Amino acid sequence: MDDAADPIGLYGNEYDAYANRAYVMLMDKGATASEIAGYLFTVATDHMGLTDCGRLAERSDQVAKLLFSLRPEFNTH
Repeated sequence: MDDAADPIGLYGNEYDAYANRAYVMLMDKGATASEIAGYLFTVATDHMGLTDCGRLAERSDQVAKLLFSLRPEFNTH
């Protein structure tokens, strides 16, 4: 993976684990968009070491809402 595709130096398996957990929260645990946003924010700040420059929480919320809105689509597969 090149630096553009992996700007903070994580590798595919780590990204996959985070995505898998978010999917399980969404589909199996019935998590709310707010709970998923909190998870995404924690991953970014605590596990990836990113700092919240004012937009990280907002972006986590946006992604969580998008995932939440796609739940019915995931249920069809």
